[in-house]
Amino acid sequence: MIACLDVRDGKLAKSVKFVNTKDIGDPVAKAREYYDDGLDELVFYDITASSQKRKIMLGVVEEVAEQVFIPLSVGGGIRSVNDATDLRLAGAEKINVNSAAVRRPALISECANAIGSQNVVLSMDILKSTKDRTTPSGYRIIIDGGRTDEGLDALEWALMGEQLGAGELVVNSIDADGTLDGYELGLTRMLSDAVRIPVVASGGAGNPHHLFEVLTEGRADAALVASLVHYGTYKVSQLKHFLASNSVKVRMSW
Repeated sequence: MIACLDVRDGKLAKSVKFVNTKDIGDPVAKAREYYDDGLDELVFYDITASSQKRKIMLGVVEEVAEQVFIPLSVGGGIRSVNDATDLRLAGAEKINVNSAAVRRPALISECANAIGSQNVVLSMDILKSTKDRTTPSGYRIIIDGGRTDEGLDALEWALMGEQLGAGELVVNSIDADGTLDGYELGLTRMLSDAVRIPVVASGGAGNPHHLFEVLTEGRADAALVASLVHYGTYKVSQLKHFLASNSVKVRMSW
């Protein structure tokens, strides 16, 4: 069970399909709340760092790292090994590369060589499209927080990212993001079947059954939640108990 904190200007934010982003709270307080309730891992995205061409807000990362003692994965504006190293020193266990890696794929292998493949996550923002010669999988990569279409096939990019040294994929479905209608199961299943590294499903969770679906039918290795817990609809512990009661292996700490 992984919770995602999208942060804009130091505040917790949430969007629907990457638009209409609203500030909804304090990311540090939420991180502590989820940690105390049994969360397994936390993902922190500075969602405007890439589009604003600036570095991630290290101060917020440091504050979160001081409050939680579970793996912390951080992304947004990472363009070099130095950026990755700064995040590790700020308390991040894993670094997420996205837009900069699409523009310069060697960034993945450079970071993997410097801090280990297990600590390098390729985060992919993906939009469903028609199948054609340039997008044979029917899904394409969008970067800069949903602003730029690179015309890159999602399956092709996932395989390339694995080959370059990424140790994990986070599959963000733009179509499902914030809708609460469920994960994009076809996308998650396609990528999980294609790569050998762990796949984290992201975007669309609206109830506990959606998590069950993506971890079974969608064949994801982990499920990322945001709106489901940010708005107090469910607690992390409730979601984990539901999965455990439905024979899904989860890490229970109580």
